[in-house]
Amino acid sequence: MPLANALVRPEHRDRPDARFPLDVVRCRACGLLQLACSVSPEVLFREYVYFSSYSETFLQHVEHLVSEICAARALGNDSLVVEIASNDGYLLQYYKQRGVRVLGVEPAENIARVARDTRAIPTLAEFFGPELAGRLVQEGVRADVVHAHNVIAHVPDLLDVLRGIRDLLKLDGIVVIEVPYVLDMVDKLEFDTIYHEHLCYFSLSALRHAFDRAGLEVADVRRVPIHGGSIRVFGRRKDAVSAPDIDGQRRVGDMLAAEQHWGILENAPYRRFAEGVVSIRESLRALLSRLKAEGNSIAAYGAAAKGAVLMNYCGIGHEFVDFVVDRSAAKHGLLTPGTRLMIYPPERLLEVRPDYVLLLAWNLADEVMAQQAGYRRAGGKFIIPVPTVRVA
Repeated sequence: MPLANALVRPEHRDRPDARFPLDVVRCRACGLLQLACSVSPEVLFREYVYFSSYSETFLQHVEHLVSEICAARALGNDSLVVEIASNDGYLLQYYKQRGVRVLGVEPAENIARVARDTRAIPTLAEFFGPELAGRLVQEGVRADVVHAHNVIAHVPDLLDVLRGIRDLLKLDGIVVIEVPYVLDMVDKLEFDTIYHEHLCYFSLSALRHAFDRAGLEVADVRRVPIHGGSIRVFGRRKDAVSAPDIDGQRRVGDMLAAEQHWGILENAPYRRFAEGVVSIRESLRALLSRLKAEGNSIAAYGAAAKGAVLMNYCGIGHEFVDFVVDRSAAKHGLLTPGTRLMIYPPERLLEVRPDYVLLLAWNLADEVMAQQAGYRRAGGKFIIPVPTVRVA
């Protein structure tokens, strides 16, 4: 598969994509799913095109979280919140608005620059690990809260990052981690969550195992609907000075038991997943073939990584789809990897009025279809591919 975020400049359309195996393997001891092939972070993340702030759903999600944490932890002017993979300051801006000190760590230099220049978020354009954590601690930096949203799946050495978090936390500090939940991914057939940037796919069972090896412990857990289904894990240092939360420990125990009952260490759920993914590909190609044979025009919405995976795996290119639209101005005028479809602003849907739009950003279906109410009133229809192919 081509790299899912490796958008192509039009003048390079004839250059072949760099392609890498996309195979998932599973640890039979702890249940961790991971890729068999890893691509250098320098290739994947130094120049990046994903800006978190383009999703209103995601902004509302993190703003609510920040409000909860500020209240629960009584954060104030003397507190410090650090986010790993802080992107364009999408989350830290809400702490800053409440007078809490913030520090972002974002290796993509172009995105770190946006965070600094547009939101005045102090941001280090570096990869996070024990070395950076140690340097910050030597400078007197200790965090009350460390956030790591949708990032630990991306790191080639998970234990290094977790140990760095442990070192950076105050003794009574917490780490808040969000990752797509492997049970949701498997049960809802969210195969397009699998791409080269996501090296690992987590259950709480696997994550607790990693925490333990890194000197952390899981204090609490929640299931949250963002990104097709995620878990929010609250962790703390093993040598934390405060007593554990009894309700949090109960929720952790309940989820671990539910994962064992689901079959986290068994083969059956993953066999069902594989069969379901093939079924989606066959159903989607059959629908698109029929619609084109009937003379319909088709566009796609969402030039994100999951869309690149879906189109390349299903073999969906110019023969089915005319163009792609996306809200991110950084992607306009570029071509999708592998399929070489031009990316335009969403306004093009009303200008051209394709009969159907393949919703590659199906995880934001409610948000996207609300934004595209005008297109739908004009008769346009959306094709939602996951977990089952349907027209809305």
